[in-house]
Amino acid sequence: MKALIVCTSKALGNTRKVAEAIGSVLDARVVDPAEISAAELGDYDLIGFGSGVYWMSLDARLRAFVDALPAGQNRDAFIFATSGLPELRVRPYLRNLGDQLEDKGFELVGGFSCRGLDTMGPLALMGGLNKGRPSADDLASARAFAEQLRGRFD
Repeated sequence: MKALIVCTSKALGNTRKVAEAIGSVLDARVVDPAEISAAELGDYDLIGFGSGVYWMSLDARLRAFVDALPAGQNRDAFIFATSGLPELRVRPYLRNLGDQLEDKGFELVGGFSCRGLDTMGPLALMGGLNKGRPSADDLASARAFAEQLRGRFD
């Protein structure tokens, strides 16, 4: 199995840490959406799509990348995110990304999320929410998630 992770991660690098933990298990290349073309996705069997959550939404760069993908992808995908707060039913950013990917022809085979240091808006004044996250335990959970994914392909 050949795996790729398309990940956006801003200043704090929370999501990149999770992407690298997952990638270490899957032996996957981790790239920003600007570093890969839609055509290159055809070289991979499994593709992860991940982002931090900003104001209850995934990074616009990842959303635009997925929006621009042609239909008929016919490969497996997983999604992941880091966020300061849990996903709300009124703003289901991970479910929406999963739906977008399925509309493009991907088969969604899993998802992972964990807390990350959140310094958005007024949270910065108090030093942020979820200090120390993603933690060593969070990264171990990300690797365990990746082990489960890898098990599907062995």
